[in-house]
Amino acid sequence: MVASAASTEQSVADPNDVEKIDTPVRIAVIVGSTREDRFGPVPANWIADQARKHEGMEVESVDLADYECPAVMGGDDPDAPLPDRVAELGERLARADGFVVVTPVYNRSYPASLKNAIDWLYSEWQLKPVGFVSYGGITGGLQAIDALRDVFTEFHAVTLRDTITFANFWEVFDHDGRPVDTEGTAELADGFLAQLVWWTRSLREARSKRPYPHAG
Repeated sequence: MVASAASTEQSVADPNDVEKIDTPVRIAVIVGSTREDRFGPVPANWIADQARKHEGMEVESVDLADYECPAVMGGDDPDAPLPDRVAELGERLARADGFVVVTPVYNRSYPASLKNAIDWLYSEWQLKPVGFVSYGGITGGLQAIDALRDVFTEFHAVTLRDTITFANFWEVFDHDGRPVDTEGTAELADGFLAQLVWWTRSLREARSKRPYPHAG
């Protein structure tokens, strides 16, 4: 396990967000893999449980396997309705103030299911922090995280520098889905989640007070 450390239309500040500055932040933990026999729910449940122990955080688990996002996206009509399941996913993510994306590494990158879900949406990601928990072989999924950083930049999201990566993940968790090194992983989670809360509160406050400018 290793801990590593397009132009957009102007976003208008939501006056209702001003009242939420001191309220708990809402974090969505996203299971990025939809493959059969996937391991993703194990680290996703672990980081969600760790987050629920933190004061000031409300946590919701979002499993992309529960949503059938079509592989073929819509055309250029901005008023075309989203498919029902995509709309439902978008509503859940829109309620979140920040995200933890749990991803494996597949062929030196992240799953197609994750990219598809990301691309169906836009404003749901915008101006929110994104933290990463990855798992894989010797690299722990770092290639997937590196690729995802560039993707989320296009949505004007902010990715955390520090991540949690599980190298040789089959050795890190026991048969009950608990980390073998309970204290060590909990310490990593504490630092990671503290940074996520800081960014989440900071960006939520900024969104409520200042409109986001056009680029150029």
